[in-house]
Amino acid sequence: MQIKLYQLDAFTSQLFKGNPAAVCPLESWLDDKLLQSIAAENNLSETVYIVPRHNDYHIRWFTPVCEVDLCGHGSLAASHVVMNILEPDREYLTFYSASGPLHVEKKDGGFAMDFPASNFEACEVSELVKQALGIEPVEFYCNEKYMAVLESEAQVRALQPDMNLLMQLALNSLVVTAQGEHVDFVSRFFAPKEGIDEDPATGSAHCLLAPYWSEKLGKAKLKAHQLSKRGGELLCEVKGDRVILAGKVKLYMSGSIELN
Repeated sequence: MQIKLYQLDAFTSQLFKGNPAAVCPLESWLDDKLLQSIAAENNLSETVYIVPRHNDYHIRWFTPVCEVDLCGHGSLAASHVVMNILEPDREYLTFYSASGPLHVEKKDGGFAMDFPASNFEACEVSELVKQALGIEPVEFYCNEKYMAVLESEAQVRALQPDMNLLMQLALNSLVVTAQGEHVDFVSRFFAPKEGIDEDPATGSAHCLLAPYWSEKLGKAKLKAHQLSKRGGELLCEVKGDRVILAGKVKLYMSGSIELN
């Protein structure tokens, strides 16, 4: 059996920046263990599988160690594969996912994705979080993810979290953020429990970040940078209980997986 594979850099207009993802178009679903094994072999933050559904697609996302319910950069990469490679005349599509229907359209040389907004709820900062970050957040929130708000972009950039301590937290991931110096806000994202110490550019985290900063700054449209080593550039727009995440993609490689 051969499976087509594309590797792309998402939330960037440059190769070797943004967040790499593998996209594998399938005719039908394979065994979950095989899907996870391929993701582990790829060893990227996300391997994305798409299967046709009527005129659109089912989508699933796998880290090297587990399946996740939502992935922004993987969806962006899959959008490029569908609308620039498989169906190059296409302008709009819907991915059916564990997080519901995700609508995507071509826009300004990239893609705009309609994602569900995440709620944020203030909670107490534990000593474990303070030790893991080496700094006390000025605000702290929890829901599906932890979110720590720091005083400055410089503090976010300088963080060197203790991954062993982050592994001990109850939730799987932690996003750290601050108001930006040249953009509306900046962030970094850590998920060692999901096999990703630091994710380069994280769309799903911006479903939480965008509503927070929209409320804080009093504006619906926001420009964001993720301050990982590779970096990520995202445009966000909050529309009620939805967040529009927009970004660009660069194709790095295409090939095939040989399953003998």
